[in-house]
Amino acid sequence: MAERASSVSATADRAVPGLIVKFGHYPLHHGGVGAIRSLGRLGVPMYAITEDPYTPAASSRYLRRAFVWPTTGTEEPDRLVEGLLRIGRRIGRPTVLVPTDEEAAVLIAEHQDQLAGPFLFPRVDPELPRRLASKQGLYELCVEHGVPSPATVCPRSYEDIEAFAERAVFPLVAKNGEAFVRRARPAVPGTTRIATREHLLALARDWGERPGVVLQEYLPREHAEDWIVHAYFGADSVPRAMFTGVKVRSWPPHAGMTANAYIVANPELADLAARFVKQIGFSGVIDLDLRFDRRDGQYKLLDFNPRMGAQFRLFESESGVDVVRAQHLDLTGRAVPEGEQREGRRFIVENIDLPALLAYRRGGTTTPHAPARASGTELAWLAGDDPLPFLTMLARLGRPGAQHLYRLWRTSRRGISG
Repeated sequence: MAERASSVSATADRAVPGLIVKFGHYPLHHGGVGAIRSLGRLGVPMYAITEDPYTPAASSRYLRRAFVWPTTGTEEPDRLVEGLLRIGRRIGRPTVLVPTDEEAAVLIAEHQDQLAGPFLFPRVDPELPRRLASKQGLYELCVEHGVPSPATVCPRSYEDIEAFAERAVFPLVAKNGEAFVRRARPAVPGTTRIATREHLLALARDWGERPGVVLQEYLPREHAEDWIVHAYFGADSVPRAMFTGVKVRSWPPHAGMTANAYIVANPELADLAARFVKQIGFSGVIDLDLRFDRRDGQYKLLDFNPRMGAQFRLFESESGVDVVRAQHLDLTGRAVPEGEQREGRRFIVENIDLPALLAYRRGGTTTPHAPARASGTELAWLAGDDPLPFLTMLARLGRPGAQHLYRLWRTSRRGISG
């Protein structure tokens, strides 16, 4: 890793800091820690917005300063913009923004003219990130540009749901239409499988006059594979860095955050992502979730996150580039070194992979394409050159969390290499 990092470090602009931008309360976020380490190892000064002074991100040796700013994600946009501008004035020089959630990515895009003075970020159509992060908006874009996706309906009332239930094929999946919009009581807690018409109507009675959900075709797990794409696209919507991989496990199972994944080359998938991004004119970092449906041989786009994904450190090229480094290099006028992705590299999120492993084994789930032995393993929390975030994470989990991670360590120890 040191040789690869040093080659990128030679071209990185250390005069331009990075700022991790996140809204809402989720202090155990390994993606932000990964971004701090990734740029910090290049000598880039790093700053972060944190919920309190005792988050794992705030404890990283690579963080120059944590700006403690508790938010809920429901604040008025003008208040959030003013808060960012205050932080920009404190940093005192142009800074690359690294959003780690949709709220931040959407806010930056919709207020880019106000933020462009103290901050550097990819310029996009102000309305595009919101459409991409919305389940309905993404489905409409997929239909418009001929990108396969699960069949989706967007009911506007309980009556719409009743009418749809008469012709729907069950099981189906319900999702919050704008999952990134924080609500006191979301319609569903996450991706929810609905087995029958009666189950759908019973749930829908609690969704109110405006349901705020999308109902999607269910893609059976026994006939599907979960794939991910991470990339960085320049101002011309051409990829400067592109990676593909297989999601081995997620938590909650099959519908949540990536717990374990591998890099696996997939030129067809990379081409699909590149063509779609070019068609919609997006620039910046992307994190895509797709499901390969073996029944019809299509990769179906489930989620388009217009920002860095929490598992982005899985993906690194032979030249030491990941998507966060690619963005910083590009926005500071540096060339992004070319290089093939590091095949077989594995990523493990220590605090969620063990429960995911047990759940998948109970369900008899297998993962095609995962290599028998990883060429290297990136742990989300534990790093020899930056141990405090891991220890802080343990402390916030408490004694049960520490015992859980010890069991995970013993379970996975033999499989970790590199």
